[in-house]
Amino acid sequence: MTDDKALYPPVDPILTGIRGHCPRCGQGQLFEGFLKLRPACSNCELDYRFADSGDGPVVFVILIVGFIVVGAALWMEVNVNPPLWLHFLLWIPLATILSLALTRMLKGVLINLQYRNSARPGEIDRG
Repeated sequence: MTDDKALYPPVDPILTGIRGHCPRCGQGQLFEGFLKLRPACSNCELDYRFADSGDGPVVFVILIVGFIVVGAALWMEVNVNPPLWLHFLLWIPLATILSLALTRMLKGVLINLQYRNSARPGEIDRG
């Protein structure tokens, strides 16, 4: 990761992450496919090897989507009392769509925040 911040003005990591853009220039694409990172930015040629979001985005997705879907399903069960097949018809597609959309956005946000804060693996000082 090169620190040439004088050449590129700071970009908002949240907005560029949601859009899936480069954390340095804010223009190039971050993803090659749906969740696969490109090797480097197509605009400023920032090497994306530093980026490792790990399981972080998925944890947030589980918590957010679980809260929305379970809350809505419980509310619907208490107030409307629909048949079980309607619950399956409503909540499984909603959970799937929300999970896929949020995973891509949150992965982009976490990678952009990782670049902005110069995050790297922990080191033990043995000196």
